[in-house]
Amino acid sequence: MTSGVEDREGRVATLEVAPAGTGVGIRAAALSGELSLVCTPARARELAAALVLAADRAEAAAASEPVAVRARELRRGDVRDGDRVMTVEAVRAAGDTVHVTWTSDAGRSWTQGYDADAAIVLRRRG
Repeated sequence: MTSGVEDREGRVATLEVAPAGTGVGIRAAALSGELSLVCTPARARELAAALVLAADRAEAAAASEPVAVRARELRRGDVRDGDRVMTVEAVRAAGDTVHVTWTSDAGRSWTQGYDADAAIVLRRRG
């Protein structure tokens, strides 16, 4: 598996993970250099669990701050920031207009049209 990531300066780097004999090989390469490791499958699982935990914590921290996205970037499960909880059920683009179907906590559903570039403030991403 190869994944594109960024270094601290925002430059593209690569992370490769593949079986290496009875272990797991991990290679990180960026303009600043390269790091290659081989670990046991158990250590690889520990690393994967640590990455999942860090990702969950980062998402939870980000979820506490509202984020603005363009209407065309909305996706199912996004929750709008505001007095009432509104969740995106569906998004359909028609030219420069985006039709968003919202559902409320009370179970009501409605569709609203937005300019594709309109900024929609979200409480959290779905």
